[in-house]
Formats: sequence, structure tokens, C-alpha cells
Amino acid sequence: MKHVESYYAATANDHAPWPTLQESIQCDVCIIGAGFTGLSAALYLTEAGYDVVVLEAARVGFGASGRNGGQVVNSYSRDVDVIEQRYGKESARMLGSMMFEGADIIRDRIDRYAIACDYRPGNIFAALNPRQMNHLRRQQRLWEKYGNQELELLDERGIRREIATDRYVGGLLDRRGGHLHPLNLALGEAEAIRRHGGRIYERSAATALTYGAPNRVKTAHGEVSATFVIFAGNAYLPSQLEPRLARNSMACGSQILTSEPLSCDQALALLPNNHAVEDCNYLLDYFRLTADNRLLYGGGVVYGARDPGDIEALIRPKLLRTFPQLRDLAFSYRWSGNFLLTLSRLPQFGRLEHNVYFMQGDSGHGVTCTHLAGKLICEALRGDAERFDAFAKLPHLPFPGGRRFKVPLTAMGAAWYALRDRLGV
Repeated sequence: MKHVESYYAATANDHAPWPTLQESIQCDVCIIGAGFTGLSAALYLTEAGYDVVVLEAARVGFGASGRNGGQVVNSYSRDVDVIEQRYGKESARMLGSMMFEGADIIRDRIDRYAIACDYRPGNIFAALNPRQMNHLRRQQRLWEKYGNQELELLDERGIRREIATDRYVGGLLDRRGGHLHPLNLALGEAEAIRRHGGRIYERSAATALTYGAPNRVKTAHGEVSATFVIFAGNAYLPSQLEPRLARNSMACGSQILTSEPLSCDQALALLPNNHAVEDCNYLLDYFRLTADNRLLYGGGVVYGARDPGDIEALIRPKLLRTFPQLRDLAFSYRWSGNFLLTLSRLPQFGRLEHNVYFMQGDSGHGVTCTHLAGKLICEALRGDAERFDAFAKLPHLPFPGGRRFKVPLTAMGAAWYALRDRLGV
């Protein structure tokens, strides 16, 4: 199985292949899924001396990790003030202390292992109305309280210096964020795991599990006996493999267009400082420049992870609302990918058995939170589970409507929030 046809797959770094599992093997930790969650966990664990096996149904970075917008966005899909309101001051203190750590981990990995993934610092949250601008002012104060002193509030003039559009009334620039080529980051982390003795098997989907001491994970042509198992498949984990993980989450799709290369002058005219951008709508748009000066633009959510028939027809109108001057822009790549949504919009970490763990549901903030997750699971397996349990203690709520109605009911709720965004209330 190949990577989905995308700009990222077309510009992926050369790498040696990983084999398919064809035998019965043993290890300390078996990780199911070679996206950012599984790769981050595997790299931390191999660095700590664990014997790690990663089973990937398709290819390294096949899912959301190799298809996303490439934006390194700090915090979670629900900010720490919401966490405090819902779950109390102690949960807010613990999660707040970690909300900038994922991006720091990514930069450390890039530097330590010389991963060529086109990293550039800086991302902007763009406000479309005064209500959103007031939210960004509160966000700046909150993030500064938790240690991020690299924020700049942009007024209307300031944001027009950053983005060639009159759509936004202001924004917040976070210099501790950034953007990159996510598939190349995943491939680089996989190579680092190999360097530390970890074993990755592609085209080796887990088909059945027997929990115990040891746990046994079967594939089509092999079996892994492991002291610990970690589920890290997110939106691409088959629901029948572990139904308990599917009950409180929902796969959702997002779509991306990537243009033909722009000239340097055209690229600088659009985004003079080469920052990534996402707006503040509930169903947000996001965009940035690639290393070869293409405009990459994504947006919207398809609940239930259906692939739309015409991605360009879905995304192009959004792009033209932001950049009407690009009506003649041609596109080279169009693709869709799934992320895993939770009702709380917060990640779900936990244990299914005393030696079986899961980490899933980053709800659109997966690039940074997955890297934090790998560090926390390593801490937990080494005997210090305090930070992992700060997430595991959060309630994992089912979507209303059950399996049959959770998609339409969630879409109805999202439509209400989208209407509020349009009205600016």
C-alpha cells in the first residue's frame, strides 16, 4: 500500500524500506501504528533502552501524520481556561505546564537527528471579527501566564503586513509555533528509531490481540509477544480490533489543496514572513507556503471521514475568500485525510489492562500533542505516571446518538457554531 497521492508523498525524502512481519518475535513493547503517536513513543522508549516493535498496517506516516497541514500549533484543541472550568484547577495546572512541550520536542528531534523536514518558525491565529480578536487577547494573557513569552498581538495593520488579505481584523503571532513537512518528519523519526535498534514493520496490520503476560499481537503472517502494548492508531485503527477505543471517538476528514509553485515574489507578496496561518473559526481554514513556494490550503471537516468527490470544489471557494487575487491559481495536488475527534476535544490517554495503553483523539492538534504523548508514555512505563495520568483522569465521553446518529448530530452542532462564526457572535 502506497502513501496517498499528495504533495508530501511526492517530495518525501529517500529512505530504506521497512519489512513486513513474517515470523513470531518477542519484545518489551509492541506499538500499533507508525504515525506521530507511535513514532514518538517508540523513539523515546528505544532511547531509554527498551526493545520496541512498531506494527504499521500501511506505511510509516500513512495516516494523519503524513497528510496534515504541517502546522506546529501549541496547546490543545481546547485551551487551558476551558480545562480549568470543566475539570478544575489541578487538571489545568498539569496540562497547562505541558501545552508548549510538544513543539519543543519536535524542534529537539529535528536538531538531534538532523531531520530534513523544512521547519520554519512562526504561526498566526487570524481573527475574522472583534469577538475572535477579544478571544486572542485572552489567549495571549493565558499563554503568557503558562510561560510562552514569544507572542505578538497583531492589529489590523499588523496582520495585513503578514498576510495579503483584508479578510482579518487582527491576529496573534506565536513564534514558538511553526510549520514543516510532516511526512519527512515522520520518516526521519522512523530512521532514528532504527538507529536505536527499534524494529518497524510496514504492511503488518494487527489482526487480533490476546491480553496477558505476555500480550500477543497477531498479524497476517506473524505474531509479536510483548510485555506492553500501546495502541497508537488514532483515526486509522480498525474499530473491531479494540471496540472500547471506538466508542468515545469519531474519525473526521479534512482536505488540502497545494498549488503550482509560485515565484519568489508571488510567495513573498502573500506571506512575507513565511508564517503558517489558521483562522479562529470553529470549522477553520489553515494555510502556509511550502519550501518550494507552493500555497498549501486546507479547511473544513467532513464528519464520519467520508472522502468528498471533488476536493477542489470544496476548498477552492475557501481559498478565494481569503485570497481573491488568486482566482487563476492552478493546483498540483489534492488530498484528504482523517483525524480522530473526541467529544471534549481533548486527547484520550489511558489503560485498557495494566500493561496495555492507548493514546488517541488529538482532535486536530495532533502534530504537537502526539509528540508529547510519546514522552509521557515512556515516563509511565519507567514508573512515573503522574503526567500521563493527568490526561488519563479526564473523562472520556461518548458522542450523543450512539453509532448510528453521532455523525449527523455532531454535524448539526458544528453547523450551529459555523453560523455563529459567520454572524460574528
